[in-house]
Amino acid sequence: MVDAGKILLRLTIGILMLFHGVNKLRHGIAFIEGVVTAHHWPSWIAYGVFVGELIAPILLIIGLLTRPAALVVAFDMLVAMYLVLGASAFTLARQTGALNCELQLLYLGGSLAIAFLGSGRFAISRGRGRWD
Repeated sequence: MVDAGKILLRLTIGILMLFHGVNKLRHGIAFIEGVVTAHHWPSWIAYGVFVGELIAPILLIIGLLTRPAALVVAFDMLVAMYLVLGASAFTLARQTGALNCELQLLYLGGSLAIAFLGSGRFAISRGRGRWD
């Protein structure tokens, strides 16, 4: 049953994050580049979003290099919270009463849980090795 929970968590975080990455593939990363350069970071850093929202989620889904991939997603969420939400991240949204960073925190928490738990036996790696 533990392995079923691990694959459910991996698939949930991986597939839902992959939607974000595919959207950026289809429509570009101009928004991300704008946010990055507004913080005086080099614009090439915006391309890191493809690692955090395409490559890492695919690795989570198939269960390969699961722990590092989960940490990449977690880092992606921390950067997104800082760059996009900034000081308003931990304020309450007017319409819902939830934190403005609620979605990012769900991805962050889920990906950190995967990093701690590993991939489980329902993975290409079969949950063996330090990285899975």
